[in-house]
Order: sequence, then C-alpha cells, then structure tokens
Amino acid sequence: MTIGDEAIAAVKRHPAVQDVRLVGSRATGTATALSDWDFAVETDDFEEVVRDIASLLDPLDPLVQQWDPLSDTWCWMAILRGPVKLDFIFANPHQSDPPWRPGTDNLIAIDSHFWDWVLWLAAKQTALKTDLVRSELDKLWWHILSPMGVESRPLTIEDALVSYLTARDRFERTLNLSVPRTLEHEIRPILARLSGSP
Repeated sequence: MTIGDEAIAAVKRHPAVQDVRLVGSRATGTATALSDWDFAVETDDFEEVVRDIASLLDPLDPLVQQWDPLSDTWCWMAILRGPVKLDFIFANPHQSDPPWRPGTDNLIAIDSHFWDWVLWLAAKQTALKTDLVRSELDKLWWHILSPMGVESRPLTIEDALVSYLTARDRFERTLNLSVPRTLEHEIRPILARLSGSP
C-alpha cells in the first residue's frame, strides 16, 4: 500500500465518512518528491468526523496534526516521518483565522504551523512556482513572523527559517518553555538541500 492508500483507509473507516479520494498533483501525476498528499473527504456528519479525525490517523503515527488556520474550507493537516505532508480537505466553508498571537498556550501550535507551511513551500519551490512562493512568504510573515517580532518580510524560505528560529528561541526564553524539535529535525534537512546549505 502507498501512503495515499493507507491514509484513505484510515479515514474511510469512520462511519460518518462517505468517501475519501486522492486529489491534487498526486492524483494528476504532476507531483514532485516533496508534494503533499491531498484528499477530498465527503461526510454526512462533519461534526462527528471533526471529533474523531485525530484518532483516525493514529495508525499512521503522525508527528503533528492540526486544522489549517488559513484554508477556505476546513482542512486537517498532518505530517508523518519522511517528512510526508497530508491534507484532508472538507467541503465545509472555513473563515481564515487572524494572525497568531504567541503565548504559552499556543507556541507549540505556531511551531507546527510554521514547519507545515515551509514544507509545503519547499514543494512549491521544487515545482518552480516562484510567484506563489513569493506571495506565500508574505502571508507567512503576516500570520506568524510579524506577530513574533520579525520586522523584515522574508525574500526566501531560508530567510523565513532564520527569522523564525531566532524569534522562537527568544519566545522560549521569555515564556520559559521549550518547543519540541521533532518536526524541525525532520524538515530542516529538506530545506538545507533546497537552499544548497551544507
């Protein structure tokens, strides 16, 4: 079974899920090695699936799972070791959340969102979608980096990474907490290869 097959089987076992199908570049055969796996999920009881979706993916042993704060429809994001990014997309409309306001209660969630976002950006850069990467870096600055005190908009993914790590370290010291580094250890080697760093 492929990752896609396993992900479909995991979510489809929920009694309120009517169908799960692969969509996006993985479905059309245009994916790169870094492309995420997108799945359209049909359900007759969205609230029921919302309650259970995290546990549905337990067999895949995800490193992190969370709702996409910025998607137009509800989208459950997960990252597996590899790293492999999975997005489960529902038809239900979703209003974008405001920029993060970093604090003790959400710094780990911000960290998860950042690494998910830059992994997705790495895939788009590999696919040579330069304009999209540029516009998304502006959004990344507005929603994550600026609220963390980063004054300059990043011009590259590497710029965003350096700014984020500096800001996160500062917040860890200020808030006297430590963010797990599991996601960072999975994704930073990908970004290093992309930028040509040793």
